[in-house]
Amino acid sequence: MSSIAEIKNSNGVWSKLQDYKIHHILFWLITFGLVNIGSNSTSAAVFLLISLIISVYINLSYLIPKYLPAQFVKYTIMLALVCALIAPITQTIHSLIMPGKANLGTTAIFFLMIFFFTGMSTAMKIVKNWFQQQQESVALEKSSMQSELKFLKSQINPHFLFNTLNNLYALTLKKSDNAPEIVIKLSEMMRYMLYECNEKRVPLQKEIKYIQNYLDLEKLRQGDRTDITFACKGDIGDQRIAPLMFIPFLENSFKHGANSRIDNGYVHIDIDVKQYKLNFKIINSKPPPVPNPGVRKVGGIGLMNVERRLNLIYPNAYKLDIENGPNEYCVNLQLDLDK
Repeated sequence: MSSIAEIKNSNGVWSKLQDYKIHHILFWLITFGLVNIGSNSTSAAVFLLISLIISVYINLSYLIPKYLPAQFVKYTIMLALVCALIAPITQTIHSLIMPGKANLGTTAIFFLMIFFFTGMSTAMKIVKNWFQQQQESVALEKSSMQSELKFLKSQINPHFLFNTLNNLYALTLKKSDNAPEIVIKLSEMMRYMLYECNEKRVPLQKEIKYIQNYLDLEKLRQGDRTDITFACKGDIGDQRIAPLMFIPFLENSFKHGANSRIDNGYVHIDIDVKQYKLNFKIINSKPPPVPNPGVRKVGGIGLMNVERRLNLIYPNAYKLDIENGPNEYCVNLQLDLDK
């Protein structure tokens, strides 16, 4: 609901006008000017204006809330009844102010005039409510989207951190000389995630550096048993991208491509940037399937998250193709980047 308040507050002057009903005052001043032009007496115009004000605010404060939109026929009858009660009173006052000017048709004219102005206030109220509903709907959708994006991104960081700490733990048990280098790489990545990934967009250069650090950690962990390659082509300048977009694909590729049941596993990543078009491609080997229908497949949360993020952040600005072959898994993502 805070987003709705922000949108309303952003209207500035119009919001203040609504708070103090200044727009109502302006409307009635204009109406009085029009009525006064068509009247031979300012006093008569004032009393007609009072009649219009009474009928309009009875309509806005009582008739519309009570009968619309569910009981339109009853509302119309009640509106006509209110106008029928006010019109003869207005005609009587008019005849007292301007003796000899009243005639049998005056009451009917006043009725039509009051009915018209009151009905116009109904139309304006309906239009105003519609715009408010549209505004609140957009605000709620925006608020929901931002909350969901924060939730999805919060799932990425612990997932990656958990995997990396497992890797570091395994190396420390072996007293590997690579452990300090992993700590340095991990600290760089954590600094990026904690301090720079809170923005909606980050420089593409930093995101690619993050991927490079990720792959360096995997190379240290995997050693020679997995063929890991990374190629980045194109002119990378001021392009920006949503942070941590590729990590679920990388995690998934190493989960399967570096599987212990594969003799010659591989993970190949290619990034091609042409102005503000990015093509990300990752191919990894797959272990042979294990026939065990009694075991439920676990995982896939990361891939579902990244596809959901793409739908939220880049609607109609991406194309995702996934080929799940018997021995190989291929992801090809085409993305329109931000300047």
